[in-house]
Amino acid sequence: MKSGSLALWHLLAILTVAFWGTSFVSTKVLLNHGFSAVQVFTLRFIVTYLLLLAASHRQFRCSNWKHELVMFICGITGCTLYFWAENTALTLSPSSNVSLIVCTNPLLTMIFGGILYKAERLGKRQVTGCLITFVGMVLVVLNGKFILKLSPVGDMLAFTSSVMWAVYSLVVRRLNGVYSTLFITRKMFFYGALTSIPALFVEAGGNASKAFDIPWHNFAEPVVSLNFLCLTVFSSLFGYLIWNKVLKQLGTVLASNYIYAIPLVTIITAVIALGEHITPVAITGAVAIVAGMVLAEMIKTTD
Repeated sequence: MKSGSLALWHLLAILTVAFWGTSFVSTKVLLNHGFSAVQVFTLRFIVTYLLLLAASHRQFRCSNWKHELVMFICGITGCTLYFWAENTALTLSPSSNVSLIVCTNPLLTMIFGGILYKAERLGKRQVTGCLITFVGMVLVVLNGKFILKLSPVGDMLAFTSSVMWAVYSLVVRRLNGVYSTLFITRKMFFYGALTSIPALFVEAGGNASKAFDIPWHNFAEPVVSLNFLCLTVFSSLFGYLIWNKVLKQLGTVLASNYIYAIPLVTIITAVIALGEHITPVAITGAVAIVAGMVLAEMIKTTD
């Protein structure tokens, strides 16, 4: 791949991470306006699927049932189980615990990817870069508050979320080159939306009326509608479309290293939008994240 083309995909990876980093703030805004966690991601999946369907509706099925099963696995791991486990963990564990555990998924992807795919194995420099970035991510998430409280159930759910994303990242690569990125993303959100509906009932304790008691009137507030638009169009629609292509072009393991930068984007957004404070420790972490990513993403030449 030409260096100019490679640089473009790295920039697109950064753009995707920027979308996902701001999504935490947008989700928090919706939660503060009466939406439940499951309602947020269910509506997000449904609207994103409908937008993708409007853009691409000639092919509805995969060429065989095995590929259809892979699509289902992508939808339930990369969408439903990932967001359900993460959001539920946030209600049981401190956010610092959840953020740290969830953002270990690049490490899991690196380990699983190296085991399953020879082409995904990293050199010493790439591994060192990933570890430096991980340390930087820890400093950014803690933001000077080195207090972690053990919460077994919540922490296990956060780890489950991390595993689900690693599984999605590695499974979806089986479809790259077989189907278009648009088709893969659309099918993924179809199964994500479909499997999110049972989650609504679980959250509501089996009460159908409560499950679908969505505060639609709150969309009249610009802050709600704009943040929901950011979640569906930028974080979901463009985010997953670009990311699925980035995974194909850069490789699953190296591309996943960009996930470490999500807490950095989130804290910068929170400082701007919510007035939160950033400490020198977090700034040090930010420098480590950038340095580690540059080191990890360098083309192997001397390893």
